[in-house]
Amino acid sequence: MNRAASLPGVRDAIGGRIRALVGSGSVDLSRPPGDPGLFGPGSIAWRVHGDFSAMMIGGVSALLLQMLHPLALAGVWDHSDFRRDRLGRLRRTAQFIALTTFGSTASATAAINRVRSIHDRVSGTLPDGTPYDANDPALLTWVHVAEVDSFLRAYVRYRDPSLTGAEQDRYLAETATIAERLGAQDVPTSRRAMDSYYRDVRRDLRFDARTREVADALLATGPDAMTTGALAIVAPAGIELLPPWAASMHGRTPSAIGRPAIRMGARGMSNVLRWALRR
Repeated sequence: MNRAASLPGVRDAIGGRIRALVGSGSVDLSRPPGDPGLFGPGSIAWRVHGDFSAMMIGGVSALLLQMLHPLALAGVWDHSDFRRDRLGRLRRTAQFIALTTFGSTASATAAINRVRSIHDRVSGTLPDGTPYDANDPALLTWVHVAEVDSFLRAYVRYRDPSLTGAEQDRYLAETATIAERLGAQDVPTSRRAMDSYYRDVRRDLRFDARTREVADALLATGPDAMTTGALAIVAPAGIELLPPWAASMHGRTPSAIGRPAIRMGARGMSNVLRWALRR
């Protein structure tokens, strides 16, 4: 078989493996006629969330950022199997984002309601006795901000550096609706508001032994060679995407000499993934 003839098979194999990893084949994204879903094809959310490689890199960065809040970390530590089944957790998150972004209005609403019902069962206390509750509006805002900020920065860096400031603000305003439906309050809807939010919330962030353990679980090698190879590119890119203060808290600040290689590897991987997922 010549090289040209084998390329479709290679592309299908890589694309199929990726779809199986995120469980996209089990998600119904069909929409009734006239139903654009929560955002619609003309939204910035469709553009940002439609780039798998940027979402994957941004997702790793978002998790590293989220776990710096002790209340967010406690929910993972006490109520999640993330340390043993991180790929399952990542798959469920990817499916939620797919449904709320690209699915019908009914499917998106059902996905949000499922998450809210899960949050009803997530509460407890920190080791120092501080109570936490997954329905805490301020905590929901933190989790959302860390997530969409990371997705947006990954998209601008690895997909479309020309995305304008107005378009970036539009993305934040669009996605704020999901956070608000989950119960978040005072959600930043612009880059300026997000910068102000970070300045206020940083005093609440911590890094300790539990943070390190969850971060190590996130960044560990995969169950097979292909996943391990992908993580070897995605993990450094996700770390390098962190705000400098967050990378410093994790003790994982990339060296200046290593940054170009990290970005080059991530861009190369992104090109392969976009080719493999092209329909």
